[in-house]
Amino acid sequence: MKAALGNPRRKVKRCLVTSRAAEEVGTKLLGRVRHDITDADTVGRALPPGAVHQGVALLCEPLGRRDLADMLTPSERRRIVLVLDQISDPHNAGAILRTAAAFGVSAVVVQDRNSPPESGALAKAASGALDIVPVVSVVNISRALDELQKLGFWRIALAGDGESALKDAATDNGDIALVLGSEGSGIRRLVREHCDAAAFVPMDSVMESLNVSNAAAIALYELRRS
Repeated sequence: MKAALGNPRRKVKRCLVTSRAAEEVGTKLLGRVRHDITDADTVGRALPPGAVHQGVALLCEPLGRRDLADMLTPSERRRIVLVLDQISDPHNAGAILRTAAAFGVSAVVVQDRNSPPESGALAKAASGALDIVPVVSVVNISRALDELQKLGFWRIALAGDGESALKDAATDNGDIALVLGSEGSGIRRLVREHCDAAAFVPMDSVMESLNVSNAAAIALYELRRS
């Protein structure tokens, strides 16, 4: 919630908050939104059944669409863009956003049709990263990869059957677009064909694969230390 209230692009409407949570959020941020101090039960009734909260319910509008090129400001540090190819689980998408914020990812690209909506579940899993890392929704992932190539990004598909280890596929210090596929079907063939390389994260043979959010965390660590 702090990240949402601290984001000037986020249009906030109303907030229900317990007195204890209000102290943690602070009067400055709460001053941005019409809010009521209430009890935890009232906060819970304002949310979907079964939603876990920490004494806060915020009603706000989704962030508006963004242009990919506008999000990629010049940087002396290697720029990294994550491209999520049909990752539809909000918990996975949120966890990836959280990791992206931790490793300074410039933007996360998703497809408008096959990605989870900007929901409470996604925002909670992202732990504020939804308002920190720019999320760019595109109609066509392949065309977005072509645009990234024109912007100077080396495009790497993260796949278990990749030709080389990720550290070898990203040997120079250039900007990288890292493509992650869904756990069920992985990266689609056409999307993979628009990548410059396919790479894997080395693992002991006892484990065939990782959850996509865990793979993203390991891959970003590898890219940042190389």
